[in-house]
Amino acid sequence: MEEGLVAVVSRYSAPETMQRLLAALAKRDLTVFARIDHAANAAAVGMPLRPTEVVLFGNPKGGTALMQDQQGVGIDLPLKALVWQDAQGKVWLSYNAPDWIAARAGLGAASAGAVAAMTKALAAIAEEATK
Repeated sequence: MEEGLVAVVSRYSAPETMQRLLAALAKRDLTVFARIDHAANAAAVGMPLRPTEVVLFGNPKGGTALMQDQQGVGIDLPLKALVWQDAQGKVWLSYNAPDWIAARAGLGAASAGAVAAMTKALAAIAEEATK
């Protein structure tokens, strides 16, 4: 896996993992800003692609606080989670590690609490969606 990327194997199919992810986000009152089904888009142009779907989500209050620290972090916000199936048929949920996002953007001490909270929340959401 790439540096800064967290990947959790799912015991569910890709569609079920996505539904469980969406339920975990809704449970926490996180806003889903967009859903992109890369496999469906590939099929629309006659190209095969295993299940690959990304969801953009977050909380404007939390994201804005990070951007007030370092506005450039906006390139990594809202947060994203990718549900995908590998060549062996395993389903994964992947997301950027908040501490990696923080380091990349140069977030300071003012954002440390929010980054820690994001790390904990994303781990719980991933577990709920995949276990």
